[in-house]
Amino acid sequence: MIEPRPAVLSMAPYSPPTGNRIEKLRLDFNENTVGCSPRVAEALKNALTPERLAVYPAYDGVKESLAAYFQTAPDRFILTNGTDEAIQVFLNTYIDDGDEVLLLRPSYAMYRFYAEVAVAKIVEVEYPAPGFEVPVAALLDAISPHTRAIILSNPNNPTGTGVDLDTIRQILDHAPNAAVLIDEAYYEFHGVTAIPLLHEYPNLFISRTFSKAFGMAGMRIGCLFSQPANIAHLHKAQSPYSVNALAAVAAQAAVTDSHFIASYVAEVLESRELLARGLQTLGIPYVKSEANFILTLVGDRAIPIRDALRGHAILVRDRSYEIPGGLRITLGTVAQTQRLLAELEIIWTAKTS
Repeated sequence: MIEPRPAVLSMAPYSPPTGNRIEKLRLDFNENTVGCSPRVAEALKNALTPERLAVYPAYDGVKESLAAYFQTAPDRFILTNGTDEAIQVFLNTYIDDGDEVLLLRPSYAMYRFYAEVAVAKIVEVEYPAPGFEVPVAALLDAISPHTRAIILSNPNNPTGTGVDLDTIRQILDHAPNAAVLIDEAYYEFHGVTAIPLLHEYPNLFISRTFSKAFGMAGMRIGCLFSQPANIAHLHKAQSPYSVNALAAVAAQAAVTDSHFIASYVAEVLESRELLARGLQTLGIPYVKSEANFILTLVGDRAIPIRDALRGHAILVRDRSYEIPGGLRITLGTVAQTQRLLAELEIIWTAKTS
């Protein structure tokens, strides 16, 4: 065996349970639960020709379309292979061995994953239970002259809690010498974006993804935004063809169907209210969410409830390994949420009665 780098040796593997999910109600990975826009599927069919598949991808057309959709300029973002590559390129561009990266916990596992690969010095600030509101004061206190990068998910996964633009301004103002990445994977369900701040803050970076509201998790495409000078540096640290041609075609088609996105988001927001009311009725504690999921706090029953729901072909995500009693439930259509609540009521009351 060839010995890997010490940073890799000391890392825990990230192995999400992704097998055998297609035929089940997928309320575990915060994906779109109905699929992508029909325009995306049609565009992909038209793109699946032997000649087009033989050519390296070109991004000019898709970048112009996405720039118009995001109301920015093509030189203010790069295409990325999902949010994961956005995080990786961001850290590869700005972090050297031993540089300090400030994270919050619990949050998206890939922030720490790529920071560890970069051999960063990781400083973490805890989300306080039981409400898991963003710990603004503690986060600001943790910023030091040694802070080289900060990553914040807005809203946060797995808690669902978000922040407003004033809070983001505070963070940027407190860390003028740090690169600050705001991950807006769940923007469509929250409605707060820092994109209008890009022209004010040269240390601001924003990631978006097509994996959630757009229903394109399988395509692996996202965007990383910043000022043009920063984008030029990010390009240097990125493989030139990391986004495949079909993903680019899919993204370009997706942004033409604003009705599809608006309709799905509206239904998810209705489901969010429905699930919150249902949890209140059952007496199940939960965290108020700004995203397309709700984190429930079910004590030592997290894994038994997850397994019982799986027996009825409903998948939810156990997060009790980092949040005591944490069980995260993705929100889909109203009918899907009603099905989940019906099964959850039987499981919950059978044990508590």
